Amino acid sequence: MKIQNVKGGYDFLPQKQRIRNYITDTLRKVFEEYGYNSIETPILCYYDILSDKYDENSDILKEIYQLSDQGERKLGLRYDLTVPFAKFIALNKNSINMPFKRYEINKVFRDGPVKLGRDREFTQCDVDVVGLDGQLIETELITLYLEGFKRLGIEIYVKYNSRKFMNGLLIESGISDNLLSLATTIIDKKDKLSAEEFEKELLDIGLTKKQIDFILKNFNLSLKELQEVYKETNNELLKNGLQELTNLQDNLSKLGIENDCHFDPTLARGQNYYTGNVFEVYDKKQVLTCSLGGGGRYDNIITNFINDGQSYPTVGISFGLSPIYEILKDSPKFNMESLIKIYIVPMNTEIEAIKLANEFRKLGINTEIEMKRKKVGKALDYANRENIPFVIVLGEDELKQKSFTLKSMNTSEQISVSFDNLAVVKDIVG
Repeated sequence: MKIQNVKGGYDFLPQKQRIRNYITDTLRKVFEEYGYNSIETPILCYYDILSDKYDENSDILKEIYQLSDQGERKLGLRYDLTVPFAKFIALNKNSINMPFKRYEINKVFRDGPVKLGRDREFTQCDVDVVGLDGQLIETELITLYLEGFKRLGIEIYVKYNSRKFMNGLLIESGISDNLLSLATTIIDKKDKLSAEEFEKELLDIGLTKKQIDFILKNFNLSLKELQEVYKETNNELLKNGLQELTNLQDNLSKLGIENDCHFDPTLARGQNYYTGNVFEVYDKKQVLTCSLGGGGRYDNIITNFINDGQSYPTVGISFGLSPIYEILKDSPKFNMESLIKIYIVPMNTEIEAIKLANEFRKLGINTEIEMKRKKVGKALDYANRENIPFVIVLGEDELKQKSFTLKSMNTSEQISVSFDNLAVVKDIVG
């Protein structure tokens, strides 16, 4: 047997996991400041729930890990946190108040290609709100994006667009409804294709040269130009999409963040469940070129899940932990001291060392005890390797004198501390 991780899944050593914890702890604090509450949903889902909104050729269906239980029921591992959230609302709608704001930080799984910042087992950090229409909440979610990445120390910009606008414009070109999804998928990757490749893919799905020329022209216009060209349109989908984009752009301008937010008429997001404005986040410094997060409005999923005659408008965003980690992992800020603040080296005083360590822990000081009977020199070497900032050598003399020496490994300063005044240690170690 060859011992190895499944491709796209990784072990994280303590230093790496510390960075990952920093990311999720930082984001959790921001989410809660914005009024979102934590929930948890199951990893295992019925396959038909995961696949319900997609046609058989959808890429996402190819990436679902499928399995069955002992009752031969067809199951799948969740590929995102959105569909499980829709199921959560459907099952708990009578126990929660609307609007309902939630966040979830959890593992998801996709059997797709593996590359930098894109794994098969990864953690998503999702924020969603059910029960609010309009662009005000969408605007606030964009500010949440900006604040979250600011706290993480990453400069970003947000792309935004509208699925209503895209579908309306494609209908304006004269293509049939059954080609909307395929055409949108190709347009979404326009920037990654050469002009020849882009045109060929559209021709391959059945578009005419005239329709392709229309797409090339119109999907290169600015929002202002589109508003002018289609100000008299009778195409309700196109009209509503442009109005919602205009509302969002106006809000961003009034908040003074329009320079961090760019309208991109080709942005679609991969999932077909989006019904309105959509967003994606990118690193300004281009350390990674893939998106660091994305989201948008999806008003139909929960509405259709529940199917009780009520509407459940929903909008949400997601932070990608894996690409965020790739950007932060080499940051100098993480060349930091150990989480352990004090390392106690007992000299035949093991029980007393445990008692002392427990007193420090009560004060909120992370403390470790040497338990392999290392000699003092080797114990100090260990503290240096682990970047532990303070060491106490605890022997019989220290017990008799009812005081010990707190040694700084960074400055070599030695501070005498009485057992009767342990609280002073908290001020010293910080």
